[in-house]
Amino acid sequence: MDKKEVLFYKEKIPYLKELGINFILDTKSGVPFYRQIIQLIEFNISVGKLKPGDKLPTIRQLAIDLKINPNTIAKAYNELEIRGLVITQVGSGTFISYKKIDVSEIELKKKADEICGKFLQEISSLGIDKNEAINILKNFKEDE
Repeated sequence: MDKKEVLFYKEKIPYLKELGINFILDTKSGVPFYRQIIQLIEFNISVGKLKPGDKLPTIRQLAIDLKINPNTIAKAYNELEIRGLVITQVGSGTFISYKKIDVSEIELKKKADEICGKFLQEISSLGIDKNEAINILKNFKEDE
């Protein structure tokens, strides 16, 4: 498997129920896991999935769920705190701060292209062509 993929489902991991975030760590990208976690959190802040005051998973819990070293998570959270994107309150947890992230349209398009490319690659491995995938997406109804 090319990726270390952990999808958090609402009913299984309650602390991400409100956040609706999928953590996908790519072992082949050459990007360190702590950087991937930082990018994921920054992106979700920029698109509004993570809002000020939202509580992030504990270092220990996220390390267990992602099956990686807790020091990796701690390094990512520390970097986010230095940037002012999260606030750690001893004994309470790590929370998204009120600092805004401005993402340019170019960055959003780049991220969307990346997501679409991965989607098309995976869907084509199932034998589904691009036009059929578009129809599937048009008819897709997201669970609420």
